Amino acid sequence: QVRLVESGGDLVQAGGSLRLSCAASGSIGTINFMGWYRQAPGKQRELVARISKGALTDYADSVKGRFTISRDNAKNTVVLQMNSLRPEDTGVYYCNSVSPFLPWGQGTQVTVSS
Repeated sequence: QVRLVESGGDLVQAGGSLRLSCAASGSIGTINFMGWYRQAPGKQRELVARISKGALTDYADSVKGRFTISRDNAKNTVVLQMNSLRPEDTGVYYCNSVSPFLPWGQGTQVTVSS
């Protein structure tokens, strides 16, 4: 079964940028949609960005214009470029398919200070 490993999270000041990476242990080329999810403290996990096999993208309103998702099916990776970060972007970020889910990885912590 495909395992997902996220990396790239850090502590950053508001207005800064981070690049999150997700490495899959197996092929993601047949997965229709891959996404990045965020779980803020005390809140439910939410989908913030998704990308189709054909590289069509979709974003939550809260991150539109600031985040960019990309995928490399040959390398089995999914990347989330995050710019103009805000304190409300703080949370643990996970990548996964968009239903049905793969086993969740450990996530990567993003903390944005004001």
